Amino acid sequence: MNMYLHELKSLKKSTIMWICAMIALVIIYFSLYTSLAKDAADFKKLLGAYPASVRAMLGISLDNITSILGFYSMVFSFITLCGAIQAMNIGVSILSKESRERTADFLLVKPVSRAAIVSSKLLAALTMLLVTNVIYYAGASMVANIVKTSDYNNKLFFMISLTLLFIQLIFLAIGVFVSVFFTKLKSVLPISLGVVFGFYIIGALIATGKSDGARFISPFKYFDITYIIKNASYEVSYLIAGAVIVIAAIVASYIIYTKKDIHAVS
Repeated sequence: MNMYLHELKSLKKSTIMWICAMIALVIIYFSLYTSLAKDAADFKKLLGAYPASVRAMLGISLDNITSILGFYSMVFSFITLCGAIQAMNIGVSILSKESRERTADFLLVKPVSRAAIVSSKLLAALTMLLVTNVIYYAGASMVANIVKTSDYNNKLFFMISLTLLFIQLIFLAIGVFVSVFFTKLKSVLPISLGVVFGFYIIGALIATGKSDGARFISPFKYFDITYIIKNASYEVSYLIAGAVIVIAAIVASYIIYTKKDIHAVS
């Protein structure tokens, strides 16, 4: 319990910053919605001039872009990018920071198993991601209700927003898995940004093609917002793929961390 509370405290500042950043993005983009909705025809004409590949990369669907949900789907791609970076940062840092901060020896001589250490850190990370999503959803819903020009489906808005948590869980697991391979890691940011932007660019390139199978390569493409709006459901195959990645990465991280040698940074 002490480790869990300590991790919560250490993650609090960064979590607040990421929540503020994501809500700020929603406010900035939604502040444009009212004026765009008034000139819906011109806005669709403008977006229609973009190549189809560019619209696919940005997650723009001309059929519903002027609705609050359609506009939100375009904005949401940037929100998920921020959320993925947050989760990846947490995942890479929670197990490697003991070496970076030279507290590994102090922690590992305590009468607690390495599995318990991993569990406490993962639970704290999960708690902060849940807090992020609850506060983000509350803020985004409030802003959407302020700027809306007509009623929208709250269930679909929630389903779209919930994919942020799913993507964060995937990148948290990937981050934890990546971190256990480093004996000495002095900075997590280059790795986090490299992995997240790598998958984001791959996802953008995949969006320009027509192969559904290629979508399995990038977690950013596991949740098609247009599909969610049309069907009020998620694509089961990609939900399963995401769950497999999370479970496999976490289990592998437990196994590797409990057996590896941990060294403090000298």
